[in-house]
Amino acid sequence: MKKGLKTIELTLAGMFVAMMCIGANITSIVPFMVVGGVPITLQTFFAILSGAILGSRLGAITMAVYAFVGLAGAPVFAKFGGGLSHILSPTFGFIISYIFTAYVTGKLIEMKKSLPVYITAALIGMIINYGFGTNWMYFAYKLWASAPDGFTYKLAWTWMIVPLPKDIILAVFAGLMANRLEHKVLARSQFRKIQRTA
Repeated sequence: MKKGLKTIELTLAGMFVAMMCIGANITSIVPFMVVGGVPITLQTFFAILSGAILGSRLGAITMAVYAFVGLAGAPVFAKFGGGLSHILSPTFGFIISYIFTAYVTGKLIEMKKSLPVYITAALIGMIINYGFGTNWMYFAYKLWASAPDGFTYKLAWTWMIVPLPKDIILAVFAGLMANRLEHKVLARSQFRKIQRTA
């Protein structure tokens, strides 16, 4: 049984935590990545990619670390936010969902590393992100947050239509990218050797 993470695994996990922070605040760094007033964030993309590249276990651990770092106060969430108060945010469910997104994406790919599986796993990961995050948002508004006038379950899902095309495209791209990296680089890497002997 694996007792701890190796240096290379810790390094890759740290890289993905950093990329999640960048993905959450990409419009602050690159202002033109706002289309029709909607910011094009990359968190879902990196969450899917972490599972596809790091695997189910390390990918989920990495996303959990990202969440805990943010809750500890580091400005890694959207709008460079951080702190325990984010637990009460209606959108905090999306942050939790990244853990499950990475895990399920990685687990499906571990079964068979073919291009169709990579793309399918990435899309399923995106569905988990949307499903968990949107339902959390709905119940948050209904139970403890101040809901907008006329807020309904249907309206919560209507809000998600705007970023949906972007996330579908990025999910497919994540699958394509991870598949190519696997067969061109990762399959023969020290990182995969460590995973196979774990």
